Amino acid sequence: MSKAAINIIGESINDSVPSTHTLYENGDIAGIKELARFQDEQGSAYIDVNVGGRSAEFFAGIVKEVQTATRKPLSIDTPDIKLAEAALKVYDESAGVPLLNSISPLRTEMFQLYKIKPFRPILLISEQLLDGKPGACHTAEETYAAAKFLLAEARKAGIANSDLIFDPGIAPIGTDADGNLKRLLTALEMIHRDPGFSGFHASVGLSNFTVMLPPKRKDGSPVKSPLESAFLTLAIPLGLDFVIGSVKRNYETLPTDHPAMQCVTDCLNVGGMDSIMRVRKFYK
Repeated sequence: MSKAAINIIGESINDSVPSTHTLYENGDIAGIKELARFQDEQGSAYIDVNVGGRSAEFFAGIVKEVQTATRKPLSIDTPDIKLAEAALKVYDESAGVPLLNSISPLRTEMFQLYKIKPFRPILLISEQLLDGKPGACHTAEETYAAAKFLLAEARKAGIANSDLIFDPGIAPIGTDADGNLKRLLTALEMIHRDPGFSGFHASVGLSNFTVMLPPKRKDGSPVKSPLESAFLTLAIPLGLDFVIGSVKRNYETLPTDHPAMQCVTDCLNVGGMDSIMRVRKFYK
């Protein structure tokens, strides 16, 4: 086993994390800045900042405060164009070009923000517009089509392939009866093989993969880290080189005979409820 070659976007400063939500609610800016410092020291390439549904003014203030605690570039994480605009306007680009998480086929107007300040967009390709109606991408072909659509939109905005980070969306493996994992990996393979995407990058919110699973087996061995590492072992050769994840995790590439690799491979092969039962067998 060896350390996985990925860039970690530190996930901790996110309102969906209960402890971080409490920091926001209590106005504990020192605590937020400490999260930034810790993730910086532990090797994050970027620091994600998400304030949930709070105001644009609040988001801008948090961005300024976090940038006093770390010189790592930030990932400005919001689907709200007004919040994203406020954050970009105050962002100190001397720390490096920020990420903007995320633009999807449902909100291409966010490309207009590139005129305010250059950014590297995370492009959410698990969503699509079908006959003018928004919906999820259920197949690899739909996911690939969403990627091609956003690639064309990014080119209109003057953003190079090398600055594009595609996120095919990852679902919990413990409840994946619909074959989301197979959709994701097949779509990445299609993008990887298409010369039009040459130089692209890819990312997922990796912690979502093992949400709701127990952290350990009865014998005390870990559950989440090995399964996440198994996913990375399959996805990195297809172009995945970023994750929104935890600096506390030990992300590795695994040999094919590792139990977690065998579990994930079996899930890809069997599908449906058999896949869910295979995950339960792994952690029990």
